Amino acid sequence: DGDEQAEKKIHGGPDRALCHYPREHYADWMREFPQQAERFCAPAFGENLSTTGLTEQNVYIGDIFRWGEALIQVTQPRSPCFKLNFHFAIGDMAQLVQNSGKTGWLYRVIAGGQVSSDAPLELVSRLSDVSVHEAGAIAWQMPFDDDQYHRLLSAAGLSVSWSRTLQKRRLSGKIEDSSRRLWGK
Repeated sequence: DGDEQAEKKIHGGPDRALCHYPREHYADWMREFPQQAERFCAPAFGENLSTTGLTEQNVYIGDIFRWGEALIQVTQPRSPCFKLNFHFAIGDMAQLVQNSGKTGWLYRVIAGGQVSSDAPLELVSRLSDVSVHEAGAIAWQMPFDDDQYHRLLSAAGLSVSWSRTLQKRRLSGKIEDSSRRLWGK
């Protein structure tokens, strides 16, 4: 209740129902940008969940977690957008987040139920061998690599939008321009 997204065409939807951002990343950003340190506290990245111990390195596409009575599934890395640049008053923050791999990730809700902020996230099932970090690296860091796109497309639970983007890349042999998302132009 009260959860809102800006630009519903881009944010939200079943595959992007919840956003998770690792709390340990905040300390990293504070060290890197001490002048903006007061801005780096949850939920500054727009997340619904912020925990310690789970990061892009040890969470995988398709992972299913029990959170209270609910079951939630990891669908994709969070795609950072230019609004982070304004929020943190750092002109290239979205690009820095993407390049660092400290993006967080999104979930779909498989089964709803009562949850609370202090309810632990319990891994119920791991369905792929592609970590959130690897998914981001495949999508944003590597040059065109059809084998890696196929690997990511084979990850059970991958969001529909990421599947479409990767399929378009495979058909065209080209990576789309992400300047609008990262810079707002």
